[in-house]
Amino acid sequence: MTGDSLRERSKARRREAILTAAYELFAEQGFDATSIADIAEAAEVSARTVTLYFPTKLELAMAHFDTFVDQLAGTLHARPKGQGILDTVEQWLREQTESGDKFDQLHDRMLQANPQLKGLCRGRLTEVVQDGARLLAEEQGWRPDDFAPRILAATVASVIGELTHRSEPGDLETAMTFIRAAAATLQPG
Repeated sequence: MTGDSLRERSKARRREAILTAAYELFAEQGFDATSIADIAEAAEVSARTVTLYFPTKLELAMAHFDTFVDQLAGTLHARPKGQGILDTVEQWLREQTESGDKFDQLHDRMLQANPQLKGLCRGRLTEVVQDGARLLAEEQGWRPDDFAPRILAATVASVIGELTHRSEPGDLETAMTFIRAAAATLQPG
């Protein structure tokens, strides 16, 4: 065991403690009513430590979701040659559904209690999905600003938002059937 790996694990545990404390407080008393000092106390670290990991309270609130959408963007751009965008989205969503944990549930609880944060998350997701729309346009022979990839991207963003916040077994299959049916109605480029 090297000193660096021990240090990295310690940092990861501290980061997780800060996120957990913040999301619990944001869910219980609201984003606006929670201070960095409150988070620091709950995480058993100093306020300075909190701001070293997350310079602003908003960055802290968005950290988990930013990781989520960054993974989606990375997956879309790194998809295997010949694999369609919708297949890639479905595979990614399946992996997300299978890997969901208690922290994801806490994050969702925090978002449900703070509509302003939920709105920011939807906006951030829309940015990534619009990038996916450009990739879809290339794949289907559409111009990037055509209506078809834009409306399909909006549909995918809404479906992802719903699936990641509340879903039951079978919802992913239903959602993908809906998306594929919508895509099939669009005229090729």
